[in-house]
Amino acid sequence: MILRLIFGFSFAVALLNPSLSAAQELSISLGDEGSISARTVQLFALVTVLSLVPGLAIMVTCFPFLVTVLSILRQAIGLQQSPPNMLIVSLALFLTYFIMEPVFTTAWVDGVGPLTRNEIDVERAFSLALEPFRSFMAGRLDPDTFYAMAELRPDIEAVDPTPDAPLSVLVPSFMLSEISRAFQIGFLIYLPFLIIDLVVAAILMSMGMMMVPPAVVALPFKLAFFVVADGWALIAGSLVRSYF
Repeated sequence: MILRLIFGFSFAVALLNPSLSAAQELSISLGDEGSISARTVQLFALVTVLSLVPGLAIMVTCFPFLVTVLSILRQAIGLQQSPPNMLIVSLALFLTYFIMEPVFTTAWVDGVGPLTRNEIDVERAFSLALEPFRSFMAGRLDPDTFYAMAELRPDIEAVDPTPDAPLSVLVPSFMLSEISRAFQIGFLIYLPFLIIDLVVAAILMSMGMMMVPPAVVALPFKLAFFVVADGWALIAGSLVRSYF
């Protein structure tokens, strides 16, 4: 199942599958005009697709939203390096896989699977594999952000925020909408921890302890509050439910 999370890798490998017989002929006869250059282009295409897989996983999934919220949560608690960045990114990746699994499955079944079985060509497979991601992005983006991005492209006619919109407008609109929504949720997450900071600062000021940093005293209380409230489960559950 994890292979579906990086289905782009298998998709790229599948690009070369229909040409295996041509490769065998090439090994027998190198005099075929254009065959060597065709294989070179395919090799460069494979390397390019593999290098773009991590970026594609970030651009067309919920990963930007999740990792932004988790990073804001760490800042709100007052911890600089705990949890470490690797742990936050790993948690965001697995939550992304949990949320996006139906989309990955649909893309694999409709696009990559038939391509590996030589039932459809590459262009048709790419279009079918991209349709679930188009629907996912169109259902999450902010219409105002979409129209604002579309206005920046005078060469594009009037389009609506639908799955059929051009990817050059759909993808950045989706990413900006996800980041904006993440900051909105981050503001709500910050509020209870800000109240704890204000209360601790007011108590220290009333006691005349002006030289004691309020952040140092408030940190244990914020950690205790977060643990008692089972904060990680609440945050993760709320983030996942926002997509269903």
